[in-house]
Amino acid sequence: MPKQKQKGLTIVAIGSIPLILVLGNSMLIPILPKMRTELDVSQFKISLIISVFSIAAAISIPILGYLSDRFSRKAIIIPSLILYGIGGILAGAAAAWFSNAYIWILAGRVMQGIGAAGTAPIAMALTGDLFKGGEQSKVLGLVEASNGFGKVISPILGSLLAILFWYAAFFAFPIFCLISILLTVFFVKEKKSKKTPPPVGKYVKGLISVFKTEGRWLFAAYLTGAVCLFTLFGVLFYISDILEKDHNINGLLKGSILAIPLLIMTITSYITGSKIGKNMRLMKSLIILGLLFMTVSFSVLVFFKSLVPFFSILGISSIGTGLVLPCINSFITGSVPSDRRGFVTSLYGSVRFLGVAIGPPIFSSLMEWSRTGMFLITAGLTLFVGFLCLVLIHVSKKEPSNKKDTLFEKLQLT
Repeated sequence: MPKQKQKGLTIVAIGSIPLILVLGNSMLIPILPKMRTELDVSQFKISLIISVFSIAAAISIPILGYLSDRFSRKAIIIPSLILYGIGGILAGAAAAWFSNAYIWILAGRVMQGIGAAGTAPIAMALTGDLFKGGEQSKVLGLVEASNGFGKVISPILGSLLAILFWYAAFFAFPIFCLISILLTVFFVKEKKSKKTPPPVGKYVKGLISVFKTEGRWLFAAYLTGAVCLFTLFGVLFYISDILEKDHNINGLLKGSILAIPLLIMTITSYITGSKIGKNMRLMKSLIILGLLFMTVSFSVLVFFKSLVPFFSILGISSIGTGLVLPCINSFITGSVPSDRRGFVTSLYGSVRFLGVAIGPPIFSSLMEWSRTGMFLITAGLTLFVGFLCLVLIHVSKKEPSNKKDTLFEKLQLT
């Protein structure tokens, strides 16, 4: 097989991994109101369908990240996808046949969350292993775009599947997982490490030294990723609710409307990832610009309730998220040597999952309190994170003469 074609198939395989992950939450967003009715539970309890998945993933990610450093990326990704699929089958079976369906659906979602922990974050580390330089940033942009593409199609897909029966989405998960497993098995060829994995004690000491020297900017980067996902899933939860309650829009049309801001974000992510290369100064500028876009968008949304102007203003926030995430991904993936990359990128994935986990329940509470307060608090949060990035991430004015595998030499950190 030609080298370029093989590389293309490798990128497709890696891109399928975060795509599967995103379906786990986004595909269920449009059917949450229907699920609430069928299961006869509160708004808060239905938000836990999203949250338990993300919390389980957040807890499991650092462990699986370490294991991927110690063994191999594929040795973690493939069993994780299998567990993810099994969790979907359990949740679907519970909805179809179990009397106490809600508890069993939560159990299935926990299994899916643990499986999800070994997908997208490890895929980021895998990208860092297989690609270098500007090509690495481009592929990471494609991975984030794949993540975004999954968010775009999943509300539509979830709405379409719900036409069959409301829990059909759960049974679709194992099918998607099988496709990703086959792509990963056949088209991802890992480089065999010649080094013996370090003992646990030495590995932990290495990580401590990383966070001692780079902790401030990593904290800012981690928080930024978490806030982007927190606002994204919180706003999607809000939109899903108002489309059905206030505008009587459901089914395929609802899924298509939910996909609009996600499509804008995906296109922006792809363009950003393909253009940034290893330009640290540009990345920092785009992160701050993106967070300012989000701040302005959420502030102005207070004044708009009609769908067309609302989604027009929300699009500015989607552009901001699309500018921020590929740059943060490149910073973090290139920040450490490959022997500790799995843990550091996985910890980043963990805080992103926490953002997803707390988004729906917090927005659910804020929606009941005040729509204006909800958007102003969100705007204040993105502005604060933008300030932290401005202060804590300092980029050197001169490019280093020696080219190395990490970005530490290019970042002068406070």
